[in-house]
Amino acid sequence: MATTERKPLLLDFEKPLAELANRIEQIRQLAEENGVDVSSQIRQLEARAMQLREEIFTSLSPSQRLQVARHPRRPSTLDYIQAITDEWMELHGDRCGSDDPALIGGVARLGGQPVVMLGHQKGRDTKDNIARNFGMATPGGYRKAMRLMKHANKFGMPILTFIDTPGALPTVVAERQGAGEAIAYNLREMFSLDVPIICTVIGEGGSGGALGIGVGDRLLMFEHSVYTVITPEACAAILWKDASKAPQAAAVLKMTSQDLKNLGIIDQILPEPIGGAHSDPIKTAQTLKSALLDNLDELGRLTAAERRQLRYDKFRKIGVFTEVSH
Repeated sequence: MATTERKPLLLDFEKPLAELANRIEQIRQLAEENGVDVSSQIRQLEARAMQLREEIFTSLSPSQRLQVARHPRRPSTLDYIQAITDEWMELHGDRCGSDDPALIGGVARLGGQPVVMLGHQKGRDTKDNIARNFGMATPGGYRKAMRLMKHANKFGMPILTFIDTPGALPTVVAERQGAGEAIAYNLREMFSLDVPIICTVIGEGGSGGALGIGVGDRLLMFEHSVYTVITPEACAAILWKDASKAPQAAAVLKMTSQDLKNLGIIDQILPEPIGGAHSDPIKTAQTLKSALLDNLDELGRLTAAERRQLRYDKFRKIGVFTEVSH
């Protein structure tokens, strides 16, 4: 059966890599046509391409990291769940009449241990994104998430959440249905749960939409993910009345994994392959699985009371600073 390879989706800063790859391919074709051995030159160019890729991806600006976090082929919640679990059964409905496709969840087995997994789910193309509200959950989505978390707490199963959303769905209908109340309720209730909770930012973590499933004992974050109170575009529109200043806003929002690790907001940065998570999804999934199992092992040694206190102390420390007088 014939297979077709998908054409890569290039970001702006990846164009030099594409040009070099095209040059290598042209030289290879010319050499084959003329029967010339250029293998040593090809190896040199390929080595240069690998070096250039590493240089680019180790020095990304915050706005470029945001592009990587939003890449259409970046692994999603369902991709990771299917890659790392031994068994998986999706559960539906918030028991109030809705089943939000932008926030999915269910029971799974990870490393032989029963767990509840849930997270935001974006689409792969425009049609799928529209069906899933571009990963922006409705109030029903957060109520479904809490139903699943209470189920996990009742049966002693750890909770693993995956954050990937620009924010909660910002519509009039969502506001009428109590978006703020649904997120606030989740924030309060997650602090009281007895079981281990590990939250991972796998792509774009935006505003209250991310926080609605973001209260945990451990907060992990992929290297090129972002976690921010507001999107750079919205921030620029508010502060400068000009959305084109989004790159400037991205720099001051301190939303990259390294910024947040330095501020004590996240606990662990998960490395990505050179080129981003989408360049090697299998390797990225293995990195995630290993980190989750290690953290579950550590948290499993604590009592429920110790985990609750750890969770409380973790969030109380966020935003604390020392003012030095002169």
